[in-house]
Amino acid sequence: MRRLLLALVLLLVAAAWAREEPPAAIRAAFDAGRYAEAVATLQRALADQPNRADLHYWLGRCFYELRDWKAAVAELERAVRLNAASADYHHWLGRAYGRQAESSHSFWLAIKSRREFEEAVRLDPRNIQARRDLAEFYSEAPWIVGGSKKKARAEIDAITALDPVEGALAEGEFARHNRDLTRATSEYRRVLEMPAARPDAYFEAAEFFANHGDLEDLQRALEAAARVAPTDPRLSFFRGVADVVAGSNLQEAEVELKAYLARVPDRSDFPSHAEARAWLGLAYEKQGRRLEAAEQYRAALRLDADLDRARQGLQRLEKNH
Repeated sequence: MRRLLLALVLLLVAAAWAREEPPAAIRAAFDAGRYAEAVATLQRALADQPNRADLHYWLGRCFYELRDWKAAVAELERAVRLNAASADYHHWLGRAYGRQAESSHSFWLAIKSRREFEEAVRLDPRNIQARRDLAEFYSEAPWIVGGSKKKARAEIDAITALDPVEGALAEGEFARHNRDLTRATSEYRRVLEMPAARPDAYFEAAEFFANHGDLEDLQRALEAAARVAPTDPRLSFFRGVADVVAGSNLQEAEVELKAYLARVPDRSDFPSHAEARAWLGLAYEKQGRRLEAAEQYRAALRLDADLDRARQGLQRLEKNH
């Protein structure tokens, strides 16, 4: 009987690995931000099953969250070699190539990123996030690595046909990259007028409005997000940011931003901890708490050396010293 039960357990575990989703324990560690723990478990599994594409995929995803771009690329390349028919594998490999290209200033890696996004879209034309990434690449990249405003527009049209909300977001992003803030603002406001099944669209609009000091639209975006997902942890971040933008309730802003940092793991699809610390630094700066502001700005830059908000905050403090 014990042998039969053990066999059933092993079959269930094997079935879980066979899907795109990892076993519950790995997914729980990943979602909780315990990426190193997930990496160790995945590496043990790969020692016994080195040709499992899904294991390499999730290991690559973990390294991506750990910002180890080289390791992420290596694992995602293995996943693609083992299963070249997966649009998700190509999409995330494109993202990993893109981040490695940014850190090493490599044109060749940028080209590889574009090719992976294109392959993901070819394999799954309804993959909106892959299309969004491809449209962004075409819009931002120089022509020498395949950038093309015309191709970006074609992707945006395809996205709009699949999902009008995502299409408006893509339009806003395209306008922002082209420094057409009037058009971008119009598109992000249009998002607020449309129903979305998930709060992500409203949070994306909220980020734009926060970065441009548009308090009224930022609050509208938060209200829309809260209607869809009233317990979403990103609400703490953006409520804190809204108070900082308003220059009021700054102690409440401190509470919200600290709660976000304490409770929410640093993950690529949420506002980063670097951003949270930069906004917390600005909350302190507006209260005249210069030493605490500088501490938060420096902490933000240790997490993200290219974060302009934190760098500019430090420069203001040094200038006014």
